[in-house]
Amino acid sequence: MCIRDSRPALQWRDLLHPVVAGLISVIVNYGGTFILVFQAAKAAGLDPAHTASWVWSISIGVGVTGILLSWATREPIITAWSTPAAAFLVTALATTPYAEAVGAYLISAAAFVVLGLSGGFEKLIRLIPPGVAAGLLAGILLPFGIGAFGGISLDPLLAGWLILAYVVLKRFTARYAVVGILVSGLALLLLQNRVDLSALTLTLAAPVYTSPAFSLNAALSVALPLFLITLTGQYMPGMLVLRNDGFKTRANGIVTITGLGSLLMAPFGSHAFNLAAITAAICTGRESHEDPSRRWVAGIAAGVFYIVVGIFGVTLAAVFMALPATFITTLAGLALLGTIGASLAGALADAQTREASLITFLAAAANIKLFGIGGAFWGLLIGLAAHALLNGRLPTRTRYTDSSIAAPATAKDMVK
Repeated sequence: MCIRDSRPALQWRDLLHPVVAGLISVIVNYGGTFILVFQAAKAAGLDPAHTASWVWSISIGVGVTGILLSWATREPIITAWSTPAAAFLVTALATTPYAEAVGAYLISAAAFVVLGLSGGFEKLIRLIPPGVAAGLLAGILLPFGIGAFGGISLDPLLAGWLILAYVVLKRFTARYAVVGILVSGLALLLLQNRVDLSALTLTLAAPVYTSPAFSLNAALSVALPLFLITLTGQYMPGMLVLRNDGFKTRANGIVTITGLGSLLMAPFGSHAFNLAAITAAICTGRESHEDPSRRWVAGIAAGVFYIVVGIFGVTLAAVFMALPATFITTLAGLALLGTIGASLAGALADAQTREASLITFLAAAANIKLFGIGGAFWGLLIGLAAHALLNGRLPTRTRYTDSSIAAPATAKDMVK
């Protein structure tokens, strides 16, 4: 993890866009898949105090690690909880005693610390060709772009209003397009009386310590899948998001710090937090700030918002989850349009690897699920196999440079 000495001074005008990008990423995280945490807590039979502790530990942990990493690297390092792992726990916790599950969380977190300190993850990332990486990212994000327009079928007024506002703002003031759709969308929801905050009472969350228990069954049936699902479903696409937008922070420090954070928070209920992927793309792209050296502010902002939610536990998380699903999906899809376009252009830029990159894109977009492992892993595996077969060789270690990480200049122009 590199620490930069030459840090340009921030101006007040540099704060608005990255702060809003950080807020949107937090809204999408809580409003999108956080319900899985509550489902897993219900499956485990947790009482409200332990459920609130889970929300507290994962929100505070994500917030603190995101702030530390973004500040140290001056890059937008967005951390989040492992969504595919939460989905896995919905079924796993139904048959695993909670104390043993906490022990499994500790084992998985310790494994990530070892992986980060060993440097093995960084070597793995360097084997992925830039075109394949760009195709993978575009495929992962494509469903969100489709979801932005699919919302018209469910809520024509809300989705149509957000899309129209985005296009108009892009035409006249591109810098404020994402800010504008967030504000105008919330205004429309308030006018429609679809956001009811009358029953909202802010209650401070308190951590509840659970003494871990260890068993071979939990290690094999919870810790091992948790480690593999988080590695393939979160860390790998998360690093590719950073590389795709030109950021060069080494993976070793990120994996180590988030692993240590998960280790500390596991006894309070946190299952795993890690480098974000989809919501990170909201903060690492041009919509966050035209100048990449200013985008780290989005990482700080997201961390602060996570901590605020964590302090009040379930209360604020419930507010985000109360927002209409169409609002969340359309907002996320529109915020990611620029990244999807740049990734697609980068995937198709090199004629030699174009077909392998296209195969990666389609395989990732298909979201294949086999053996409990999500689509990002299978998309990458299929893409690397196609690259090897079409080019007659396995990928070699890629040295990422400013020109090879993401889309070329023409691709950047496409999403202005």
